[in-house]
Amino acid sequence: MTDRGLVANITSPDLIKKTNTSTAIYCGVDPTANSLHLGNLITLMGLLHFSILGHQPIALVGGATGSIGDPSGRSTERVPLSRDVLEKNVAGIEHQVHRFFKNGAAYAQKRGYDAQTKTPKVLNNYTWFSGMTALEFLGDVGRYARVNTMLAKESVKSRIESTQGISFTEFSYQLLQAYDFYYLYQNHECRIQLGGSDQWGNITAGIDLINRRKGDDDEEKNNLDNRAFGITIPLLLTSSGEKFGKSAGNAVWLDETKTSYFDFYQFFMKTTDADVGKYLSMFTLLDKEKIASILDAHQKNPELRKAQQILADETTELVHGLEGVKKAQVATKVLFGGDIATVSGQEIVDAFKHDSSRMVTLDRSTVVNGKLDLVSTLAKSTRSKSEAQKLIKSGGMYLNNVRVADPRHTVTESDLIDGKVCVIRAGKASYHIVHVV
Repeated sequence: MTDRGLVANITSPDLIKKTNTSTAIYCGVDPTANSLHLGNLITLMGLLHFSILGHQPIALVGGATGSIGDPSGRSTERVPLSRDVLEKNVAGIEHQVHRFFKNGAAYAQKRGYDAQTKTPKVLNNYTWFSGMTALEFLGDVGRYARVNTMLAKESVKSRIESTQGISFTEFSYQLLQAYDFYYLYQNHECRIQLGGSDQWGNITAGIDLINRRKGDDDEEKNNLDNRAFGITIPLLLTSSGEKFGKSAGNAVWLDETKTSYFDFYQFFMKTTDADVGKYLSMFTLLDKEKIASILDAHQKNPELRKAQQILADETTELVHGLEGVKKAQVATKVLFGGDIATVSGQEIVDAFKHDSSRMVTLDRSTVVNGKLDLVSTLAKSTRSKSEAQKLIKSGGMYLNNVRVADPRHTVTESDLIDGKVCVIRAGKASYHIVHVV
């Protein structure tokens, strides 16, 4: 992981010895949305590396802590979420974690790793916090916390110094996360917590709670099997200094209904030459020699963007599986003016199934024998029939990548690929897919 740029800090050099034998490692995520995003993919990769070496990964979804909100890296308090919203978000994230590790195990095996990858435990901290009273929390957790230590945490200091300050709710967040580590330590033999670099304070709070609750038995404290450790993954920035995982200011989600296969794939295709080597190390399981070979070939013909294509293929397979890669490649061919005669109508429909911004479903009676200006308007390719007619007259309207010359063009059955779909292009790059039912 260190060679791949996936390690920012560790709490002790003894962590390396600890990982020589099988252990459990956890990473938590609060359900602030119903999907994980690319920022979470970095920590998931960390868990996957431990998993394929035979360690037990634990993905902890914060059904309880998500209702509080982590102040780390934030200048304002999060808007609280209702229990209904939290439950939906928890369900979405749990599903994604299971899918990621299922795809990850298949991906790793294809690339030469043996089949010892362990299935993750996906837990929800609402399970143990929901029945805990305030008095129990103060006795079991608060008794061992030191306010001066809590105040010294960077996430707290920065907020105290701001005009808004910090609420007691957010101030106590680090104790909740600390108890998570303690609970997993006691009940799931978890000895390592992994998180982003902004989680250092919360991780060390957990280790401190574990050590304080052990008491003064130095022999037990120093026993490697009983020690707790932390590891952080660096905050990833692009070569231009932007936060990784954003596309035009928007998060790139791991849920294909929120970020389409095509957009996910294209995010990595757009990686700069300065970043592509780093991302190949961090987001794939390709070995150093293979990555060096890819970069060497790329430098000879950078305009072919072969390194970016391999990066996009690898990461899409890891997150969405081989079917996701195929769908992304079909969508790319369609949306970049490729030869769509080589893909079937059903493949196009499948590739854009969740992409409501690009594909619309229309009744056959509306499309077949209908005027193209009407169909393009219904597909939101143009704002009006008159705009469509002007575009056709100027030579800017394409049907299945073939320029349309007649403003009165009528769509026929022969215009539908396999009787299912047609592709409308308005101008240079505005593509819309019409699924006919």
